[in-house]
Amino acid sequence: MAHPQLQEWIATVSHHLPHLTKPQATTLALWSFGIVMTRSCGLTTVADFLAPLLQRKPATVRERLRDEYREATAKKGHQRTTLACSECFAPLLRWILAWWQGEHRLALALDATTLGDRWVVLAISVVYRGCAIPVAWCVLPAQHREAWQPHWRRLLQQVAAAIPADWFVLVLADRGLYARWLYRAIQQVGWHPFLRINAQGCFRFPNGSYQPLRNLVPQPGVFWKGHVICFKDRPLDCTLLVAWKEGYEPWLIVTDLAPVVAETAWYGLRVWIEGGFKDLKRGGWQWQQTRITDPERAERFWLTLALATLWVVSVGGEAEMTQAVSGLEHLPETHIARRRASRRSRPRLLSCFRRGIQMILVAVLIGRPLPLGRFYADPWPTFALSPCGP
Repeated sequence: MAHPQLQEWIATVSHHLPHLTKPQATTLALWSFGIVMTRSCGLTTVADFLAPLLQRKPATVRERLRDEYREATAKKGHQRTTLACSECFAPLLRWILAWWQGEHRLALALDATTLGDRWVVLAISVVYRGCAIPVAWCVLPAQHREAWQPHWRRLLQQVAAAIPADWFVLVLADRGLYARWLYRAIQQVGWHPFLRINAQGCFRFPNGSYQPLRNLVPQPGVFWKGHVICFKDRPLDCTLLVAWKEGYEPWLIVTDLAPVVAETAWYGLRVWIEGGFKDLKRGGWQWQQTRITDPERAERFWLTLALATLWVVSVGGEAEMTQAVSGLEHLPETHIARRRASRRSRPRLLSCFRRGIQMILVAVLIGRPLPLGRFYADPWPTFALSPCGP
């Protein structure tokens, strides 16, 4: 294989996913390299791009790429195996931690995304600098209704062992996913739930009687946190965080962190997983155009998307942290980038996802060593809250 940057990426994937066979790791590297170079996960697009680099016919490369997500019985030849996608979840998370610099604090987001009326994907992602990197997922047929609880439990267990016990891990989810069992499942793996709830229920203070949750958010401008018991039917002893900023919907968040520790603004990290889904689809890898029709194959294919995302976000995030941002001094004083700069130590003029793609493309075009980034702990958001208490 003549292309040095491609060889370097194959070596990197093989190093961080050592349980894979050499053909599996090589094909995953080919897939993810081609996705980043073409900004597309289309089979034909990636195969036609890679064929000249590999000095192979496009049809040959196409079949090799398809074999990555096919089950063993659908492959030609002997000693074929099916890629065990779930066995890659913990190694993916360990890969991120191996490149992590700074404070041992991690935010994970749980959410579901759909692809038309075909699939629902349940995903756990590391949210980082406005982006999201999938580290565990499950693909379900959209028309087949089934309980999500066993899938979420399994995904949490599959990645739990990858994070050392001394790390502070926050797990965020929107109100559509809140359940008492999920709150407990997150605690059971040693992490901290940070789950949004609806305002239709009830709560009480430890020595008080139940009252509607909506009493805590009578109008915008409310910021409060304190120790309460939420819900009558299945009581939850927790810290409740309340925030209602003008122009937004109110946040009601339950967590096991003490009120003096928890910051309501941390919930703002959750929205980054929605940006991550956009990067997988129209904003980046164009997954919405896939023609894969089998959910198990789609689940295996997501591994290539996760690798491509991990790579570009690590490169773009390191650049955001370590490189000076030019051009700001030429902007008008009222420009939005200047206003953002006043609130951030480093203004984000490009997303880490897009910046990473561009840096990798430039390195390949001019023959530089392949960029392999790092993850730098970023300060989590904060805003002032009123003193704890009713």
